[in-house]
Amino acid sequence: MSYNANITQQKTGALFDIKGMQSKVKKFVGTSLPNFPKSVNTASVKDDISLLHIGSNHWLLRAPLDQEPALTEILRPNDAPADLSIILVSDTLSFFSVIGPDADQVINIASPLDIHPQAFPETGATFTEIFGLKGLIIRQKDGFSIAVEQSYGDMINDYLSRVMA
Repeated sequence: MSYNANITQQKTGALFDIKGMQSKVKKFVGTSLPNFPKSVNTASVKDDISLLHIGSNHWLLRAPLDQEPALTEILRPNDAPADLSIILVSDTLSFFSVIGPDADQVINIASPLDIHPQAFPETGATFTEIFGLKGLIIRQKDGFSIAVEQSYGDMINDYLSRVMA
């Protein structure tokens, strides 16, 4: 079966793993970031920067790679207080876009996550399983972004191409 979707591997972007109480993170980084999402497993976006609330007191900040130096200045990972963890993890995940009318069908093959809009809203972002591996799924306009550990990127690219064959 052929699906009406386009799958592309995304370029490496800036990615920061942030852990700590939201009030302390806000105090440390100021107001330069997107608003913190209102609930777990959702994202907020400001300009090209996404803030994903992926767990209790746990966020991922994602942006284009050319913004990494400026974000490093704002987030100051090396100066974070002991009760915060801010780590630059830009090269740890491989991201893929799955876009098009049948994007949800492709994701349903790749993951057991319930991606129905009532269960996984347009701001949805969560870790789940992708082809049996820990992966990240983010709802985006007209589809999804998925990410897996970089060392599995080629394998997931192969699996996605087989789904589309």
